[in-house]
Amino acid sequence: MKRLLIYIGIAFIGGCGRAEGPRLQTGDLLFQAGKTSEMSRAIHDATGRKASLDYTHVGIALRTAGADSVLEATGEGVRIVALRRFLDEAGRIDGRPAVVAMRLRDTAGVAASVARARQAVGLPYDWSFRPDNGRFYCSELVWEYYLTPEGRRLFEARPMNFRSADGSMPAFWTELFERLGEPIPEGVPGTNPNDMAREPILEEVGRFF
Repeated sequence: MKRLLIYIGIAFIGGCGRAEGPRLQTGDLLFQAGKTSEMSRAIHDATGRKASLDYTHVGIALRTAGADSVLEATGEGVRIVALRRFLDEAGRIDGRPAVVAMRLRDTAGVAASVARARQAVGLPYDWSFRPDNGRFYCSELVWEYYLTPEGRRLFEARPMNFRSADGSMPAFWTELFERLGEPIPEGVPGTNPNDMAREPILEEVGRFF
């Protein structure tokens, strides 16, 4: 009977460990397949790839003495939120958060990169999706502050595409940039969560689903 209770206890603890997701380190990148929204659909249409998970958001994991948190750039600006909130705002796969944790293969300089990124808290979201304007969208935040010890950017910026696979421009982008009074930055160097997640300098360390 004691052995049975011990076995059940071990199984329960193991199950709880899986429910908590991967063991994170500060500086890990959390790639999120977002819940359905007009913006998420527009990002998906422009950057999604068949036969793969389509990421619409990325945040930076922060380990603390208390609850883990995430540094991210959202429509509310650059902020730090509880990890649980970040997971709750993700889409779902079999009822669990559609979030994948990835880590740099070479972690030299990660602490300094995170420290730099923390200084952006409170800055506004970059609805213009243009570099060097003091504002940030999610993957731009990572691109800007994740540097080698020598100061070189770790992630590549590529010409941005806002069009769907069929070549049409989603209404979300057309209406957004009309309100901003700016041209759509098609072809301007930038980043997106899908391309960033596929950079060879990253390796997957776990999933929350």
